[in-house]
Amino acid sequence: MNSDIKNEETKRGCPDQKEMERELSDYISKKYGEKTRFVTPLLNPQQELDGDGEEGGVWSRINFDMNPEELVAYLDQYIICQDEAKAVLATKICTHFNRAKYLSKRQTGDPADGVGLIKNNVLMIGPTGVGKTYMVKLIAAKLGVPFVKGDATKFSETGYVGGDVEDLIRDLVHEAGDDIELAQYGIVYVDEIDKIASSHNLVGPDVSRTGVQRALLKPMEETEVDLKVPHDPISQIQAIERYRKTGKRERQTVNTRHILFIMSGAFGDLPEIIKRRLNRKSMGFTSDVRADLADQAYFQELTAQDLVEYGFENEFVGRIPVQVVLEELTAEDLYHILRNPNNPVIISKKRDFAAYGIELHFEDAALKDLADRAARLKTGARALVSVVEKALMPFEKHLPSTDIKRLLVTSELVADPKAVLAQLLGDPENPRLQERLDEAAKDERMDLLKMVAKREPLYRGRLRGPLTPARMDLIADEYYRVGMTLGAAFEMVLGRLAEVHEFEENFYQRYSLKISFTEAAEVAILAGAAAEGVAVATFLQRLSQVLEPGLRLARDRTGREEFVLPEKAALDTDAYLREVFQEHFQSTLSREL
Repeated sequence: MNSDIKNEETKRGCPDQKEMERELSDYISKKYGEKTRFVTPLLNPQQELDGDGEEGGVWSRINFDMNPEELVAYLDQYIICQDEAKAVLATKICTHFNRAKYLSKRQTGDPADGVGLIKNNVLMIGPTGVGKTYMVKLIAAKLGVPFVKGDATKFSETGYVGGDVEDLIRDLVHEAGDDIELAQYGIVYVDEIDKIASSHNLVGPDVSRTGVQRALLKPMEETEVDLKVPHDPISQIQAIERYRKTGKRERQTVNTRHILFIMSGAFGDLPEIIKRRLNRKSMGFTSDVRADLADQAYFQELTAQDLVEYGFENEFVGRIPVQVVLEELTAEDLYHILRNPNNPVIISKKRDFAAYGIELHFEDAALKDLADRAARLKTGARALVSVVEKALMPFEKHLPSTDIKRLLVTSELVADPKAVLAQLLGDPENPRLQERLDEAAKDERMDLLKMVAKREPLYRGRLRGPLTPARMDLIADEYYRVGMTLGAAFEMVLGRLAEVHEFEENFYQRYSLKISFTEAAEVAILAGAAAEGVAVATFLQRLSQVLEPGLRLARDRTGREEFVLPEKAALDTDAYLREVFQEHFQSTLSREL
């Protein structure tokens, strides 16, 4: 008996390998941060990194087949204005990744092939709130490549106190789910790059400015970044485990040849440098006297030498061959941003109120007033969040405690939120207000449907047939029902239509009965599934249980093997089948007579 107790205690004191790994991982994560974890190769064998692995390798996981016009059209769905920036960025990023794919497939065996490759690293210049980060994030998400963002002011030269720029490369591996091959085709975005321009009056080593520039030189071109570093205990533990498993000391590195670097900054003092250069060129009796330009216009005259005079090393400027200037946003631009169905400001607020079961609608005049107020703050699109929050905060606080389920944002509300709230609470059923609310909701939906129609060319290849009003209504319903972006609503509806088409094919393979749903039937299936809150596959499975035996019988009685299923077949299958038999009997009777 004592022996049994001892054995039981021994079992409790020695957890199995999975439990040990979990406890060690929890401990290390708490001590060294959420990005660290303990990995045992016996339980989680690492993928071999030499070779593509699956067919197509990394290319099957990244959308490298896009051309610049396709990427620009994608960005147009989300970003208002900035046409030149979208065009330049889309072109150079597409060229970068398609060239990487091209080079990987050549496999010439020449070790010198690709040496000295000039990467399309990009410098984005523009004031705060014009969409620099947003644009790059959208592109990375579309391509499916890992993306990391760093603040240039947080780094210092290697060997000094502060962040190491090579940590950005290691973060790419983390973002890629430890897929090193995928990480080697990521995007590194470094913001506030203008803050690391050299300080000309500094005595001693400038480790946080020119030092960071020097540290960025190799990764921006091509180098091997070691994943195992002395200050990272997890990488040390993983190296020990790999050595215990293989008996070899393996060095895990990330090659930066195809990692794209995108820098951005406001460069507030740069126009003065460009002005001085242009004025020097214009001196003399025969010179053209230039009219004073706005600071923003001077950026169009930017040269590499201006960046050097600003405080950047020649070698650093040489590694960012592509420069693009983003325009400052006007009140009109901000208004169009608010009207865009994909803009995250309005979508976010609609979701906030929808969480309480409240519909939120905006009158067009209110959007203009919000844009005017945001323009006066001089912080670009970021100001839109501030002015919208200021106008709606009292309603977000009080309405969830009432029975009011619809709210209209008007010019009066933007001007005096507290007064409008008091009126609404005093007379929530005001007929005039309800009329305005219905009218605003109608106008919003019409604008949305116009946007859906404009985006048809982007999805034409995936639509079986034209983008009809019925299909457009499905997309609009999905947009409002879930509160997602218009692009996501498009993808959701197209995916569900694909499920219907797959059901048709599987039905034939399983029962040797060829069926095809009319457009009205497809719409009824998607709308029915949404109304019931079930997946389309679940809705179709239930439909199949009634449809299959009925169509089998119809085939046996009528000899038909192909059926075009109308809306009634999806909504009232029994009634549809009765009509099929009645038509057959009437046809038979007519022939006999």
